[in-house]
Amino acid sequence: MSTTLAKSDATVDYAARLEHVSKSFSGPGGQQLVLDDISIDVAPGEFVTLLGASGCGKSTLLNLVAGLDRPTAGAITTDGRPALMFQEHALFPWLTAGKNIELALKLRQVPKPERRGKAEELLELVRLKGAYDKRVHELSGGMRQRVAMARALAQESSLLLMDEPFAALDAITRDVLHDELTRIWQETGLSVLFVTHNVREAVRLAQRVILLSSRPGRVAREWTVDIPQPRRIEDAPVAELSLDITEVLRGEIRRHGQH
Repeated sequence: MSTTLAKSDATVDYAARLEHVSKSFSGPGGQQLVLDDISIDVAPGEFVTLLGASGCGKSTLLNLVAGLDRPTAGAITTDGRPALMFQEHALFPWLTAGKNIELALKLRQVPKPERRGKAEELLELVRLKGAYDKRVHELSGGMRQRVAMARALAQESSLLLMDEPFAALDAITRDVLHDELTRIWQETGLSVLFVTHNVREAVRLAQRVILLSSRPGRVAREWTVDIPQPRRIEDAPVAELSLDITEVLRGEIRRHGQH
């Protein structure tokens, strides 16, 4: 059981590799198996979504890849240290938007004189030019998530882990941020592992959709999404594939007796 980071100067053919990963937690009735024998590769520059019903272990799996916890069995290897973006923006309210980003730069030991310029560049990348001095309470929900995205990008990781980052946003703001994330992914060449329970969101964004079964989470099925970008969530091919995936997801839920 291990979680390791590949050397930054190593030539690797994956951004993340999960090999026979399982995870158990202690509970009132003994050990509870949450994830069972999961093997997934995320290629460099690939956008992969993890989809499944609530409680199937999606966020647990993302935490393992991030190195926040260790698998009970199996091995996880990543090409450098991943950056992680949560559902909640987790910005420090006493800092400005720019200073929140600079904190990530400071942890990377970027020299102080360079931090503001880099933070402003990242704010411009997420379409928040001029927001450096804005306080968190002055920002809308969508703007806060943009700052959180900029802070994650400040870590200069080749792998971005996203745990339902748009789930709390209204539909229109979420759709705008889908566009922004797609643009940033294409511009930067990042690898993205994105957790969601929203089937259309998964198809709207990803090159590959991986469905986890209900607990214990196992890889139940995966789909390659051969729909050209840019995509819209209401596009007919997106809707058609979403219906197919939803039927399989419903079958998994019924099979495991969840409602």
